[in-house]
Amino acid sequence: MPNNVSIFIRTNHPTMQTAPKKIVNAWAMYDWANSVYNLVITTTFFPIYFTAVTKVAYGENSVPFLGRTFKNTALYDYALAFAYLIIALLLPILSSIADSRGSKKKFMQFFCYVGSLACCGLFFFKGEQPSILLGIGCFVLAAVGYIGSLVFYNSYLPEIAAPKDRDRISAKGFSMGYIGSVLLQLIGFGLVVYFSGKGDSTSGPLYTFLLVGLWWMGFAQIPFAVLPKSKPALAKQHKNFLADGFLELNKVWRQVKQLSVLKRFLFSFFFYSMGVQTVMLASTIFGAQVLHLPDTKLIVTVVLIQLVAIAGAYLMAKLSAKLGNLQVLMLTVIFWIIICIAAYLIAGLAEKGMNAEYGFYALAIGVGLVMGGIQSLSRSTYSKLMPETKDTASFFSFYDVTEKIAAVIGIFSFGYINELTGSQRGSVLALTGFFLIGLLLLVYAAATKNKAS
Repeated sequence: MPNNVSIFIRTNHPTMQTAPKKIVNAWAMYDWANSVYNLVITTTFFPIYFTAVTKVAYGENSVPFLGRTFKNTALYDYALAFAYLIIALLLPILSSIADSRGSKKKFMQFFCYVGSLACCGLFFFKGEQPSILLGIGCFVLAAVGYIGSLVFYNSYLPEIAAPKDRDRISAKGFSMGYIGSVLLQLIGFGLVVYFSGKGDSTSGPLYTFLLVGLWWMGFAQIPFAVLPKSKPALAKQHKNFLADGFLELNKVWRQVKQLSVLKRFLFSFFFYSMGVQTVMLASTIFGAQVLHLPDTKLIVTVVLIQLVAIAGAYLMAKLSAKLGNLQVLMLTVIFWIIICIAAYLIAGLAEKGMNAEYGFYALAIGVGLVMGGIQSLSRSTYSKLMPETKDTASFFSFYDVTEKIAAVIGIFSFGYINELTGSQRGSVLALTGFFLIGLLLLVYAAATKNKAS
């Protein structure tokens, strides 16, 4: 790493300088690279494709898998929740090792390649047995790769950005991700239209899955080439890397317990993330199963959400500079509660046979407005509340594990209530409760911060 770059890489210190533009742009490019997975695989094409091909393969919405029969939408939710659980169990150890041995970039690369190759593997998923095992397996591995690489990507933020610049740079990363993912989404949409015109309803999505893997792996080479290597946090390395990992993990936990505002923010983040992650991951299936919207309209709606989210991320960053991070997060969570209540009412109209299509579009715009903002602002808020430390990956593992365990509970609850009741309406109502608890805890964190200052 060149000397004129290394002087900018500091720990979370109030007097640090933001890294050169080249490094900041390279960091944001990883959002451009991997966000195509989140949009194309988990949000749009794969859930639509999965429910369609499994219904064709088995003649109904029930899918046999590992000796049990599942509702296909519930199986999708369970598979995603399982992936989040795997990574939640692994990340505390892996991120601690990455900090103690200065290998966060290597771990970021490893998970990137696991995820991108798994996306390429979805090209061979046809829906029937034994292809269903391949599809679920690659879907889980892609999620593990995506989530796993993010914790190391996020942990670079306090190293490359001064506290005053973190909201802006965090928003830049999310915006780059939305722009890149929308671009590939449009390419995928073109492929679907092209092959559908030839009477082929499967080749369009399958080639899109392949493109996601290649896009992710290819554009990731930019941050991999530019981002600096981390220095080991421990001067002396032990032979037992697991012991090093748990040593770092325990050190971070002791610090978190002493930071009352950070601790309370994490509890709040845990609950409202149950709602945010589930809405993001289940919205397409909600539109398909509850409102019975055609695939083309769902894809266009998701593109609309991403475009609105770009503006939303920057809007939240601007508002936080004027009102404060916790205050803007409270307003955002209130907006999420309104969205969930509206979704519950729209689902009720659909169940009565009324046309709720335009209500869904309005709902999608609302989701887009706060989706990018709450993720971007949560990440930068956490980086501001962190203490001065070299263990950035270990601290961000707490953040990511909190989010992923919340996602496990949220997604599993959504799928279980759906399978139990046969309707996603009750699942949406449960999300409202998660957001409400998160809001109350945010108020508590803000009150603690005000009292301390």
